[in-house]
Amino acid sequence: MVRIGPMASPINRFNRRDLIAGLGAAALCPVLPATAFAQGRTSVTLEARPERLSLRPGGPETAVWSLGSGDLRFRRGETLDVTFDSELPAPAALNCRGLDGVPAAEPLTSRMPIAAGAKDSFQLPLRHAGTFLCDLALPGEGGDKPVRPRPVIVAGTSPVAVDRDEILLIEEWRLRADGSAIPPGSDPKDTTPIHTVNGKTSFEISAPANTRLRLRFINGSPRSVLAVKLENIDVRVMAIDGQAAEPFSARNGALVLAPGNRTDVFIDAVGPAGTTFPILLHDGTQARGIGKLTVSADTAIRPAPFAPAPPLPGNDLPAQLDLKAAARIELALGASADWVKAAEFKPSAAPAFQVKAGRPVVLALINRAPDTTVFHLHGHHFRLLDRLDDGWKPFWLDTLAVEPGQTQRIAFLAEYPGRYLIETAATDWAAPRLLRWYSVQ
Repeated sequence: MVRIGPMASPINRFNRRDLIAGLGAAALCPVLPATAFAQGRTSVTLEARPERLSLRPGGPETAVWSLGSGDLRFRRGETLDVTFDSELPAPAALNCRGLDGVPAAEPLTSRMPIAAGAKDSFQLPLRHAGTFLCDLALPGEGGDKPVRPRPVIVAGTSPVAVDRDEILLIEEWRLRADGSAIPPGSDPKDTTPIHTVNGKTSFEISAPANTRLRLRFINGSPRSVLAVKLENIDVRVMAIDGQAAEPFSARNGALVLAPGNRTDVFIDAVGPAGTTFPILLHDGTQARGIGKLTVSADTAIRPAPFAPAPPLPGNDLPAQLDLKAAARIELALGASADWVKAAEFKPSAAPAFQVKAGRPVVLALINRAPDTTVFHLHGHHFRLLDRLDDGWKPFWLDTLAVEPGQTQRIAFLAEYPGRYLIETAATDWAAPRLLRWYSVQ
């Protein structure tokens, strides 16, 4: 096991450019073939409703909107019969991040926002195992309450050798002095940024020696790229954006996550009772402690730590992409009138591009804006191409941060016919979320 000894923490030297650059720095290997699907249907009701949170110790409660508390857990191969119920005073639609190939569930292209007291029902096949996220698509973003996303965990059909499976949903809030929170897309003047983990200001976990933990980190911030560092312990990255990776050690124990990114890691609690491993968060301006892992005084769960874990089972994403046969499209991120706010989005507008099913697609993402822009593709996961466009990074993503003045090329196989959203947002709290759509025929 790699141990990092006492030293000046590298996370304290990060800046915003370091955070963005870290998104492409990891070297992962292709995912493995999937096992057979589980079968079955499950009914689930998700209710959008007002909620109150204690985001500042001793301070007033903060009104937010949410889809309920706790994570939702299912199995790969299940089909969900989803009922979406809203009690919010504004139109809302359900938005599921990372679930590929479900055009019937796409907000705004297939499912229109519903009013308070209304219901919407649809089917959601769970093709992939992994860590996903549900939130709300609000046409009136910028004038309502901030929204809490809700994690969705889809287990594979093969057991995974871990003792505990924990979610760390990191959320960012902008609070006024009276405790009220403003939503993204509005001016953050006279507010203070607050970060929480699972709705609390600190995440603390204890485990007996040699316990193996699967920690699922989710950046629930709507606008900020964040770095999370676990000090003095080997952090083995196992999956990114819901897709399995060849395991590798995170450099200096640090993970970089764009808004909506998810990273699953394995950690072994090692050392004598009382050993503590701090968890730090860096938002591009400063590092702060947000929690810790402590080795408890309970009897060790096994005589020695597990051997290094094999890769997680994969999700049948294509092993190869024929770039020579790819449709090639340029997308200027948020730089034209073609990108619109959710309230102005019309499914009848011309698509950003359309492609035949089964054809590879290469998108050149051009960011001419003065701020880093986060790009999120619905419906498909993509590869990040090398600078010379002669190969790709060996990992899959559904979200990518593109620096100002930078062009990034991504590639995916258009597997699933349908109409899907494309989202962009600058890493500025006041920036609007902008939308287009694409078609696979």
